[in-house]
Amino acid sequence: MKDNGLKVYSVGGAVRDELLGLPVRDHDWVVIGSTPEDMLARGFLTIGKDFPVFLHPGRHEEYALARTERKTAPGYRGFAIHAAPDVTLEQDLLRRDFTINAIARGPDGRLIDPYHGIADLRAGILRHVSPAFSEDPVRILRAARFVARFGFRIAPETMELMREMVANGEADTLVPERVWQEIARALMEATPSRFFITLRECNALIKILPEIHALFGVPQPPRYHPEIDCGIHTMLVLDDAAQHGYPLEVRFAALTHDLGKGNTPEDILPRHIGHEAHGVELLHALCVRLRVPNECRDLGLLVARHHGNVHRARELRPETIVDLLHNCDAWRRPARFENLLQACASDARGRTGHEQDDYPQAGYLLRMLQAAQTVNAGDIAQQCKNGQAIAEKIREARIIAVEQATREIAQPPG
Repeated sequence: MKDNGLKVYSVGGAVRDELLGLPVRDHDWVVIGSTPEDMLARGFLTIGKDFPVFLHPGRHEEYALARTERKTAPGYRGFAIHAAPDVTLEQDLLRRDFTINAIARGPDGRLIDPYHGIADLRAGILRHVSPAFSEDPVRILRAARFVARFGFRIAPETMELMREMVANGEADTLVPERVWQEIARALMEATPSRFFITLRECNALIKILPEIHALFGVPQPPRYHPEIDCGIHTMLVLDDAAQHGYPLEVRFAALTHDLGKGNTPEDILPRHIGHEAHGVELLHALCVRLRVPNECRDLGLLVARHHGNVHRARELRPETIVDLLHNCDAWRRPARFENLLQACASDARGRTGHEQDDYPQAGYLLRMLQAAQTVNAGDIAQQCKNGQAIAEKIREARIIAVEQATREIAQPPG
């Protein structure tokens, strides 16, 4: 490989995270003064489709030629790319989204910071580099995600620019796959609620997730929800799921468990009768629109439909418990059932003053599942002469097992 003499700079997230004292996951490299032909001659492999990006043959890291971008059409794909040896490092950094991502480090270790990103890092501010920020609607989502990750505040002029982008219809051009990608990343941040609150502040939430937007300002009974507001409750539930390190599908279920409360008729507020069924309908439409992965969709629908019964687990009759386990397919998917219980636990803790509450319903239902699983469905099937009655016989046996388990819990030995 012949790469001696290349002007290579580390840029973007690698430099930012290093300055923040965070682990550096991936390096982004920009090459100044070179051409595609020169890169290929040095042994690099071309991998870029929309602009010249090359794979280092030794370290397998991506090297991009310095470039500028010009808006040619709506959306995040409508750009004309110009990459040439005369494009300077400062010009390449100017096209980036935030000043904290427009810092470079040279081969000698020297920092190049033409847009004062280091000062914004120290102040905890997200500020756009240039007015060209408004040309890419994905940057609205990235801004919100960085708020969730770093806890930074958005500079007033950048927030105003984001609002203008939404008003001008840029957010309407976002494609479902990219929206879901950013939502999924945001859900896995330390404080994911900040992502959705930021989108609400710039008026993008109603465009991207109108079902979540509709929850804010909707009251709940203070007796059960001291925080009152359904939107605030949802954010508390989501952050609880994050604090407990739950996986993506649980966090998605935490976000979407109460969608039905967003369209409760005003004349019955603050009660939300039947919100579970309404929520299932809304969630299904959301998942279709954003092309949500199956595992997130399926758990989300289960939590939306059944979280009320899970909360009332100790009040349920044995036959209702068995039907709940059956409807959740707990026999074949016990791990997913545990994920459902995790989301329900976050729902219970996501209330002002209840953040440290225990959630005994989870242990109780797992004990009932364990009891029901002692039933040998195969033996019952062999012994039952009427094939059409097998399912009901198995259900009856599971109800007896669960009933016995409830008695043991109510009257422990000794």
